Formats: sequence, C-alpha cells, structure tokens
Amino acid sequence: MKFAVTVTLKKDVLDPQGKVVGQTLKNMGIKNLNQVRQGKFFEIDMNEEDSAKAEAQVKEMCEKLLANQIIEDFKIKKAE
Repeated sequence: MKFAVTVTLKKDVLDPQGKVVGQTLKNMGIKNLNQVRQGKFFEIDMNEEDSAKAEAQVKEMCEKLLANQIIEDFKIKKAE
C-alpha cells in the first residue's frame, strides 16, 4: 500500500527558500507569479493490508519524524 506525504511550512511561517525561488522565477521573466512556498514530499510503501492501520502508521511517522509540527503541516494521500 502506497502513500504520498506532503510536508509544508505553516502559512504563518516565513519561507526564505520559497521567497528566493519565487524571486528567481520572476527574474527569469515569469511576471504573473504570486508566491512560491517550498516543502518536502515522501513516497511511502507499506507492507500492510489494512488500509486504516497503514494510514495510522504513516501518520505516526509524520508526527514523530517527517514533520516538525511546530512549524510544518502534513497531508497524507493514498497513492495508486
């Protein structure tokens, strides 16, 4: 069972890396860009038949290691 996890900075947290990328894109001629925010993406393949149990384990991974919950949010999506 595969999951896609996206970790992003919370909306209130400044994103200097995203700001630099956004400014660089504007300097490259992209005029209609409003904002860029960077994050992390994980593909997780679980050897578990029970979908609810697998998702709970992925959530635990995010809470304990993959995301810093003080400044980051995460989204879990079951992958095809």
